[in-house]
Amino acid sequence: MTSQPIEEFAYELKIPKDRVAVLIGKKGELKKQLEHATKTKIKVDSDEGDVSITGKDALSLYSCREVIRAISRGFNPDIAGLLLKQDYGMEIITLTDYARNAKDMERIRGRVIGEGGKSRRTIEELTLTHISVYGKTIAVIGPLETIANARRAIESLLGGSRHGTVYKFLEKKRKEMRTRMR
Repeated sequence: MTSQPIEEFAYELKIPKDRVAVLIGKKGELKKQLEHATKTKIKVDSDEGDVSITGKDALSLYSCREVIRAISRGFNPDIAGLLLKQDYGMEIITLTDYARNAKDMERIRGRVIGEGGKSRRTIEELTLTHISVYGKTIAVIGPLETIANARRAIESLLGGSRHGTVYKFLEKKRKEMRTRMR
């Protein structure tokens, strides 16, 4: 009886060079922890920002890739690590879909962040998510059941909706969720 060779899966991705050190961590600790948690092997080209991930379990490999994508989108590794939980996900909104030029991009980023980060914090609190505004993207990590509400709120702000209207929508959704939980 011949045994089947174990198939190996792989992902290749590129991350911003300024996020490479965050992915690797002090003395390579974060990279080692992620490899151990996902039973994968991660190779990082620090000069180019190229990352290759290999492993035998497709689901673990996907989870590892999502954590690396989250780190590359500006998240703290602890928050990115939430993606290893089964009921967590990440959404990425591309700002170039909403901005006409660089000045417009800055303005709409500011609408989502708010004065002193207030708008972003309010959305995070009402949806139990984490938001990162980095480069030309806004990424959201959170429980799958609330992540869509956070995305809708952000897209509404990007589209020009009033902050108060967006917060009311989120408060209504949160109330509905609490009612369902009872």
